[in-house]
Amino acid sequence: MARVRVLPEGARSPGRHETESALSLARRMPRLVLEARRVAANLAHGIHGRRRAGVGESFWQFRPFVTGEAAQRIDWRRSGRDDRLYVREREWETAQTLWVWIDRSASMGYSSEFAQAPKIERAVVLALALADCFVESGERVGMLGLMAPRATRRIAETMAQNLVADRSSLEDDLPPGAPVAPQHEVILVSDFLSPVPDIASAVEGISARGARGHLVMIVDPVEETFPFQGQAVLHDLEDGLSLRIGDAESWGRAYRERIERHRSELQEITRRRGWTFTIHRTDRPASEAALRLLTLVSAARGTNLRGR
Repeated sequence: MARVRVLPEGARSPGRHETESALSLARRMPRLVLEARRVAANLAHGIHGRRRAGVGESFWQFRPFVTGEAAQRIDWRRSGRDDRLYVREREWETAQTLWVWIDRSASMGYSSEFAQAPKIERAVVLALALADCFVESGERVGMLGLMAPRATRRIAETMAQNLVADRSSLEDDLPPGAPVAPQHEVILVSDFLSPVPDIASAVEGISARGARGHLVMIVDPVEETFPFQGQAVLHDLEDGLSLRIGDAESWGRAYRERIERHRSELQEITRRRGWTFTIHRTDRPASEAALRLLTLVSAARGTNLRGR
């Protein structure tokens, strides 16, 4: 039978009990930050151009020089190949804003012997790695209800510091429902085991003004397969309830069917809003989910994904 464990409350706020002094984050939660850096090192997100002329770094096109323009705009190398003067235009680029939310409720502390990491640790690593990639490509990243968007190169450390300091949201298994500005992007990382109507309400609230979003469901392998047999006791980590069952194998079949329905309903929620839905198992590398999220964000914006 699979062995499982549940992290205590303190472990869902990584590093808080290691010290109460103003030590650097590298000493407070080194393993998760370093793991996020390792994942991010293999990923990168391209600059998101608007395919129009303007201020930016990427070349867009040459066009003929127009009388009255400043002479310093002339590209003399290109003009030397023709009998006309040309101006090098750059693609207009703007920093986009991405919001991240990490579920740190009790169920996220679940871990089985088959997992590479507890759900909460995988969620933190994935969120920090994605933030690092987005900031590297010139974007701003914030945390819903916790941190305003920033473009600091130390975004992973900054986000982790906010997680360490915050204790107010350890019981919240749903993100704040406040509307996010149009064209902003939201990534919600959770096991999404809450009732579907509650999840739908949170998604509707966030996207009310036109924000795009992505649900990332973190799943322990045991939560998918339910490999138990004989008598078992099930514990509700959120409400503290327990249920003793006599035939776990028979009960497991009904459980798997219900989980499948739950996911289908979540997919319908995201489909209605034009969001995406990703399932990530904790027995798989974090880089798999990170790469999929970068690809989905790129596809939604019509941009290209490139590696470092």
